Amino acid sequence: MTSPAIAHIIDGKQIASDIRSEVKQGVDARILLGKRPPGLRVVLVGENPASQSYVRGKKRASEEVGIIAETLLHPEDMPEADLLNLIEQLNNDPDVDGILVQLPLPDHIDEDKVILAIDPDKDVDGFHPVSVGRLVLGQAGFEPCTPAGIVELLKRSGVETSGAHAVIVGRSNIVGKPMATLLLRRGLDCTVTVCHSRTKDLPSITRQADILIAAIGRANFITASMVKEGAAVIDVGINRIDDATRERGYRLVGDVDFKDVSEKVGWITPVPGGVGPMTIAMLLQNTLHAANRRDT
Repeated sequence: MTSPAIAHIIDGKQIASDIRSEVKQGVDARILLGKRPPGLRVVLVGENPASQSYVRGKKRASEEVGIIAETLLHPEDMPEADLLNLIEQLNNDPDVDGILVQLPLPDHIDEDKVILAIDPDKDVDGFHPVSVGRLVLGQAGFEPCTPAGIVELLKRSGVETSGAHAVIVGRSNIVGKPMATLLLRRGLDCTVTVCHSRTKDLPSITRQADILIAAIGRANFITASMVKEGAAVIDVGINRIDDATRERGYRLVGDVDFKDVSEKVGWITPVPGGVGPMTIAMLLQNTLHAANRRDT
């Protein structure tokens, strides 16, 4: 990859808006055929402010595209058994196509048990072991929203993936591992390296990347000295750092030192406005796919 004078800033807001428009067209097409709109249920246990904000955003975006979204709010002390019973009810509800349990859950609830309880055909988050298995095997299923959104950012920004060396910094089940699987698929055809906190001489590896995906959760961790000239850099991180000049007392930054890195690479995502909007857009796409699959 060759480097332009100024990096192309990948506009996640605009690409997410395009995908939402496509989803709306799909929902409208269903309704014209006399089918019901897709149904999404978001379960929120407790009053975590960040989770509440995410849930509001998901509901608002769903309504904009015509998906019938309902948020089911429950107190922090909701028993695990009651949550599992609720999921079973949603599994059996014919008007529900997608189920999303907002994480994290309170400490007394086993997240793995809750994820396992969701019907894999309604698992629009793509976290169920069956969904993960389908992903690895290349079978039809739900792709985790953030990695799937990153693939769309790369495709729609014209980043060449075939034969490219993609380096992922972070090995989480939500981003790192599924991201590696997606990039290895036919049609993307990357050579993939996954790094983590114990990787030796990390900069020597990240400098090899044609596509660098930072998902390590450390503010401004990736610096210009760690990237190849002309590379595509995707920043998944969302970190708060103190900033007395801001009314709220902080600002959001990614895992990449945007100012310095953007002067060296070919493509880069900003924070905010890069990967974040794509996660909700892909959730809506998954919910539409779930409804369409249940019709067949």
